[in-house]
Amino acid sequence: MSRTAIIAGRGGLPAALAQAMDKPLIVAVQGVTPSGLTPDLTFRVERLIPFLRTLQDQDVRQVVFAGAVQRPRLDPSAFDPETATFVPRLLAAMQGGDDATLREVIAIFEEQGLTVIGVGEVVPGLLPGPGQLCGILSNSDHTDAIRAAMIVAALGAVDVGQGTVVQQGLCLGVETLAGTDALLASVAALPQMLRPDPAHGRGLYYKAAKPGQDMRIDLPTLGPDTIAAAARAGLGGVAWQAGAVICLDLPAMTSAALTAGLFLWSRAP
Repeated sequence: MSRTAIIAGRGGLPAALAQAMDKPLIVAVQGVTPSGLTPDLTFRVERLIPFLRTLQDQDVRQVVFAGAVQRPRLDPSAFDPETATFVPRLLAAMQGGDDATLREVIAIFEEQGLTVIGVGEVVPGLLPGPGQLCGILSNSDHTDAIRAAMIVAALGAVDVGQGTVVQQGLCLGVETLAGTDALLASVAALPQMLRPDPAHGRGLYYKAAKPGQDMRIDLPTLGPDTIAAAARAGLGGVAWQAGAVICLDLPAMTSAALTAGLFLWSRAP
């Protein structure tokens, strides 16, 4: 009977997937420790092809990528001859950014007979459909969401980030390599004189997939910690692109938002 492997990165997503699956094989890049999971196998990128053969020997036919992984520092002396033949492809893809690199990784997995599936195929409930989960949305919030979606689409088109903060039409910050926590912390630290009067709209944090993004890998993720950070930043709520953003522990997110007086909105594209 065939198995599914979770290529596990950091954060809570791998454990959430594993809990919903039937005895998945947990694998991780050496040096990466998934939260709440002990990997069954670890591997080095420099020996990728032998690793993929090991997966097939373990009756793995499908893999799902879950969790955050930084680009590894590769050791040229550690490449086996077969994996070394793929290096020019990977280096060329890396020049095109993270999306291009991940697409090339998927292509290599599938060339070796492994099917890459998305988180939404395993646990559809992690990608909420359209709807307002809690709180009250104002006209200002609707306008800010439109502006934020435009900004994130522009960022994503050049592979920069997947999130932004907008208040009364003003962009207070955008997500870059440092991620969501750094963005929301920077907004929290903005002098009040640089921010609009909150009486006319406290603004929102918005998250979305990049234009044309492969929905099987590297989807944006939100969780309860995001809600707490948005509250510390003085925002009115959190919105995201419906069906394209992973929400870890949506009940806990909703509870945190209600406690903080924030809205949660899964916004139709």
